[in-house]
Amino acid sequence: MKNYGGVLLALVGLVILFSFLSPNFLNANNILTVFSQVSIIAILAFGMTFVLMIGEIDLSVGSILALCGLVLGVMLYSGFNEWIAIAATLLTGALAGLFNGIVSARFSIPTFIVTVATMGIFRGIGYAVTDAKPIQIDNPVILFIGNQKLFGVLPVPVLIVFFLLILFHVILAKTTFGRRAKMMGGNRLAAEYAGVNTKTMKMKIFVVSGIAAAISGILMASRLYSAQPNAAGGYELDAIAAAVLGGTSLTGGYGTVLGTFIGALIMGVINNGMNLIGMPYFYQQIVKGLIIIIAVYIDVRNKQRMLGK
Repeated sequence: MKNYGGVLLALVGLVILFSFLSPNFLNANNILTVFSQVSIIAILAFGMTFVLMIGEIDLSVGSILALCGLVLGVMLYSGFNEWIAIAATLLTGALAGLFNGIVSARFSIPTFIVTVATMGIFRGIGYAVTDAKPIQIDNPVILFIGNQKLFGVLPVPVLIVFFLLILFHVILAKTTFGRRAKMMGGNRLAAEYAGVNTKTMKMKIFVVSGIAAAISGILMASRLYSAQPNAAGGYELDAIAAAVLGGTSLTGGYGTVLGTFIGALIMGVINNGMNLIGMPYFYQQIVKGLIIIIAVYIDVRNKQRMLGK
């Protein structure tokens, strides 16, 4: 855990700060609420970690999340079985991610540009399909996923996050796929000389990001009891901030899913703490913007130290 000393210290400091500012912060129910709220951003940030690892960026994840939630809502409203609806939702996320990867890889367009464009495209599709109206969700299985507690203690979203934390950690740290992603982010030319098909790798990474966004979309739709076409606005920035706060490099080559999870906890503690103390929403936006600047500054300083500057 020594690699996470600084970010863990920041997390503990924030917990102590908000426990003094609000007597309700350390309440057991509030702590579980924080973990449940963090689940959506954490899963989104897990996918973002893979994208940042190869030196790319995905600004469309918030729109993919919303679109996938709407697919879930439309499928359920149309009478489909909940498991078929979930499968279709995950497939939608994978295809959206694949589209991003194909356009960028095949036409050599920077992913920043591609995902800025698809951020609007995916959001627009959601608005068009639903006529900009939310879709109510009352399916008991879907609502169980986002709102119930297993054995009356552990929220299901928290269990899902920990399962995905372990899964993505194993993929990133213990598999050839993960090693190739790190190699590609560290030195793309060297990765190509080593036999890594970087274009195919980019497509696969964006599929991972799309699936992570789809899972987050299912959880959000469940927690809101509805699929909202305007859901997850700005979540892509929270996901990036969580990953970078957790040590993932914006320029690629380094990152861990565990670090990203700690970064997501920091974002969750800040959001929850600011709400408890009654901070107005516009001030919250200022604070979150400053956090992103600090996270990027930390990444730049780490890179400079690695290069001996």
